[in-house]
Amino acid sequence: MPDQDTTRIVILGGGFGGLSAARELERLLARDPNVEITLVNRENFFLFTPMLHEVAASDLDLATIVSPLRRMLKRTRLFIGTVEDIDVDAQTVTVSHAGGHHRHELEYDHLVVALGAVTNFYGIPGLAERASTMKSLGDAIELRNQLIAQLEEADFECATDVRRPLLTVLVAGGGFAGVETVAAVNDFVREAVRFYPNITQRDVRVAVVHPGPYLLPELGEELGRYTHARMAERGVEVLLNTRVTGINGSRTVLSNGMEIDARTVVWTAGISANPLLDCIPCQRSRGRLVVNEFLQSPDMPNVWAVGDCASITDPANGETYPPTAQHALREGTCVARNIAAELLGKPKVAFSFSTIGLLAAIGRRTGVANVLGLKFSGFAAWWLWRTIYLAKLPRLEKKVRVALDWTLDMLFAKDLVQFGTRRAPVISRSETLSLMREEPANEVGTISATAAL
Repeated sequence: MPDQDTTRIVILGGGFGGLSAARELERLLARDPNVEITLVNRENFFLFTPMLHEVAASDLDLATIVSPLRRMLKRTRLFIGTVEDIDVDAQTVTVSHAGGHHRHELEYDHLVVALGAVTNFYGIPGLAERASTMKSLGDAIELRNQLIAQLEEADFECATDVRRPLLTVLVAGGGFAGVETVAAVNDFVREAVRFYPNITQRDVRVAVVHPGPYLLPELGEELGRYTHARMAERGVEVLLNTRVTGINGSRTVLSNGMEIDARTVVWTAGISANPLLDCIPCQRSRGRLVVNEFLQSPDMPNVWAVGDCASITDPANGETYPPTAQHALREGTCVARNIAAELLGKPKVAFSFSTIGLLAAIGRRTGVANVLGLKFSGFAAWWLWRTIYLAKLPRLEKKVRVALDWTLDMLFAKDLVQFGTRRAPVISRSETLSLMREEPANEVGTISATAAL
């Protein structure tokens, strides 16, 4: 247990912002025995979310985009579990593990909130029960398993009447997550069709629904229109100025009156601030904690926020910094330096960063990019997307594995293997034991034969 002179820094969340803060704090305060750093995260790994759609589409093995936190953090104490409550008066965080049955209270002197955002279904009827999301590694694995399961079922002649719905995929949301997901899924399903003799390309329907006038609004109309054209050429149905209004059974109802019978619906059209932020009674903007230029709450100086949890004003234009990974990385580093500066009695540094660029992969070795104001598309943008994200991926081991997977993907077909967690069948019968007693010679012979095999 830390003594009374120990300064306790608790970081909630191990995403881009939280991990960056922990690593920088380790670098700055590694030699100070009176500082204790604790990172709380639901999983014991860091997930590189920009490549999540590639796991769903079988371009990458699921282990290549995750890195164990215990190998990335040498001095930080890790608590793998769930944050349940934040008490700013008592300066404690209630956390739990073992399925919520075992609770702890972590005391803090400085709290870094980096819990990220959560998917918001906006109360649309049927959506929460029927739609998949793309926020976690489990989401990507579940989507991949579902796509393969639908292909397997649709291949049998008995599925003639339901083949079209089984092979219909609807993605809601035309931002980065939605476009990259629908592009990757479209490539995956259409390439897989050749292994299923009873399925043709005409049976496959992949659609994306977007409420705006063009896709990828973050990149501007020109690249959005280009993305639309390339995806339409590859068989993706693009429905603009359209929203999902509900799901009735297997039919997704759209705002234009259309209904699409799709067994696979992926929702990427909305996120909201983590509801745990409601525990912190300070100023908020659209649910996020308002912090000053030092990433510090004006109401509570020992509470800091980064990433999707923070509302930070850009002094250059007076607008809020966008909740992107490139910002979260630098916010995490900045908040660590400011906490260290406060502990060491040094001046804090204001956060300032301009977006370097935005890139998106849109399938079949094609991409779109806006880097330092320069817009371009095609193979060059796709190659730049892979190059930049490969460079940003933590740990050399993972970089090599991803590069190898990408190389093999160019030479071989995508795997059509479902990753299940079901246990193998077992049996427990009294007569099994009696058989062993009655026929020992046969049993021994069976074991020997099995061993020989």
